[in-house]
Amino acid sequence: MAVTRILAIGNSFSEDAAYYVHPMAEAAGAQVKIVNLYIGGCSLETHWRNIESGEAAYQYQLNGVNTERYVSVEEALGEEAWDYVVTQQASHDSGWLDTYTPFIGRMQAYIRQKAPSAELLLHETWAYETDSSHGAFMRYNRSQTEMFERLRHAYRKTAQDCGLRMIPSGEVIQRLRGTAPFRYAQGGMSLCRDGFHMSYLYGRYLLACVWTAYLLHLPLADNAFVPSTALAPEEKADPAVLQVIREGVAAALA
Repeated sequence: MAVTRILAIGNSFSEDAAYYVHPMAEAAGAQVKIVNLYIGGCSLETHWRNIESGEAAYQYQLNGVNTERYVSVEEALGEEAWDYVVTQQASHDSGWLDTYTPFIGRMQAYIRQKAPSAELLLHETWAYETDSSHGAFMRYNRSQTEMFERLRHAYRKTAQDCGLRMIPSGEVIQRLRGTAPFRYAQGGMSLCRDGFHMSYLYGRYLLACVWTAYLLHLPLADNAFVPSTALAPEEKADPAVLQVIREGVAAALA
């Protein structure tokens, strides 16, 4: 069986996204290798500076598991014949279009040279929770709606200008926030665990659904994977909530 190889050049938001992709794909009978290159809060500008310097600055996270290995972008790109390379803007800069250039274009040219068989995609990140205490939320007037609209415009415009496809996680999350049981303002659950990162069970599961459906074209309806993690051992997934997420993601991507 062919293995789909995915490399994310990212930060903690791509860590959230990559966490459950491998077991979810396995549950659908597919094989995937997914690596996240992790630096907390890393922006496109910093990614490019690290590429220029060749610094082995990234923690190598394999199939959702942290390792003690640190690599450079060049080393990671040369490790496999990647099918997909995914990158994203840091959340604090995500709504500011001028922070994407010229760095995404330079990264695109570099990745095309080093991994010519890979497709480069943008991963649209998400807006903070409505009551987030993140320091950068002030840049968006502490408005989830404003942050979402700004980042959606910036990602879409950048993807269009660069001719890239975009994994629309931010839009799917915002849509699910309007459905039960995630209507946070009305007393429902937040998809965030701390006001900005995705929750360990449902938020990360939602992202895995998006990546699995968008990149691997796997159906979600009958996927039997049930998330659990030692990061939140007391939390148990409700099958009914998982179904709401799968159906919501499928509808958003249709």
